[in-house]
Amino acid sequence: MVRKFEEKTKFFQQLFDNSKLAWMGQNTNHFPNYEEIKTAMKKSIDDEEYHKYAPPMGLEELRSAIAEDLGVTDATTWITDGATVGLYQLTHTLLKKGDEFLTTDPGYFITINFARHAGATVVGIPVYRKEQEYRLEVEQLKEKLTSRTRMLYLVDPNNPLGCVYSESEIKAFSDLCADNGTLLVHDSTYKHFADNHFSAIKYSLENSIAIYSFSKFAGMAGLRIGAVVTSDAIIEDFTQAQVNNLGTNVVAQRGAIAALKTKDKWFNDVLKATRQNASLVKDAIYSVNGAFVAVYPSSTNFLCVDVKGTGVHPESLCSYFLEKTNFFIRHAGYQTELYKDRFVKISVSVPEPQIQAFCEHLPTAIEEARKFTAKKPLF
Repeated sequence: MVRKFEEKTKFFQQLFDNSKLAWMGQNTNHFPNYEEIKTAMKKSIDDEEYHKYAPPMGLEELRSAIAEDLGVTDATTWITDGATVGLYQLTHTLLKKGDEFLTTDPGYFITINFARHAGATVVGIPVYRKEQEYRLEVEQLKEKLTSRTRMLYLVDPNNPLGCVYSESEIKAFSDLCADNGTLLVHDSTYKHFADNHFSAIKYSLENSIAIYSFSKFAGMAGLRIGAVVTSDAIIEDFTQAQVNNLGTNVVAQRGAIAALKTKDKWFNDVLKATRQNASLVKDAIYSVNGAFVAVYPSSTNFLCVDVKGTGVHPESLCSYFLEKTNFFIRHAGYQTELYKDRFVKISVSVPEPQIQAFCEHLPTAIEEARKFTAKKPLF
C-alpha cells in the first residue's frame, strides 16, 4: 500500500522534474532573480558560511530589513524556515483543545490543518460572495467572535481570492480582536503585489502577528525563508521550544538580505510583468462563455477564476491542463470544501510565452474537460 504522503511526494517529483511544465499552480515566482541576489548567495557558499549555525532568531541585518519593509520599528522579528514553519509553531504553541481558530472560507488549508492538529476548532467564515466583493466584512467578524476565539487567521492579500483589505478594515479587525482577547495572525505573504498594504502589527502590536515570506515576491520558494514579526512577549511565548533553534539556512538569509536591499531596482519589473500577464489571462477568461475573474485587478500574483457557469468542474479542468497541455493550475477543492465546484486559481508570475500558450489552450481545454476523466489524483 502506498501511503498518501508518499503518493503526494511522487506527484510533485514528477512536476519538479518536468522541464516543460508551466508552473502556474503554487503562486511561485518564476521570473529570473536579480543578479545581486544570486551573487550574495554564491559569496556565502564560496566563503563557506554554511559550516556555522545561524543565530536562532536570524541574522540581525535581515531581521531589521524585514521590520523596515513592514514599516515597524518596535516589533521583534524571528527568521523561519519559510513562513510555514512560523505558522506551524504559533498554532501548536498558542492554540489548545477547546480554542476556536477563525479564518475565511476559502482559506489556506495548511494553516487550517495545523490548527486542527493542535486541538482547536476551525470556524470558517464564508466570503466567496460577489455582493461582499469576496472579502471578510467587519460585521461578519463581529458575529463570529466568541469567548473561545483564540486566533483569527487573515491572509491579506487573500489566497486564493486576490483581494486586499483597506486600512480602516485592518484597524477594525485589530480592534475587535483586541477587545475579544483574540490574536490576529496577519499573513502578509503577498503584500508586495498590492498597491497598498496595512500591517495589523502597526495598530495592535501586543495582539497581532505578521507572517512574512520571500517565496512569492522574491522568487525564493525552494530556499525556504520567511519570518514572524510581533511583540517581544508573543515571540518569547511561542519560541520556548523553537523548531529551528539552530537558525535558518544562512545562504538563504544572505539572498533575502540582498533581495530587500535591491528591491527598488528589480521588483517593479516583476510587478509590471505579473500584472501584464494577469491582463492577458483575464481577457482570455472573458472570451469563454460562463467564466469570470472573481477579483480584478488582483492584489496578488494569481487570479481566482470562476468556471461554474461553463459547466466544467474545476478539478476536471486542472486535470486536463496538467495531463494534456503541461500546465499546472489549482482547483478550488485544494482550499475549500464549500466552494470546491466554483473556481480555479491561475498563477501568473511566469514567463509571458507560457501565459500566451495557456490563453491559446483555454477555450479547447474548457470544451474537452467536460468529458475528461483524470488518470491521476491532484494534490
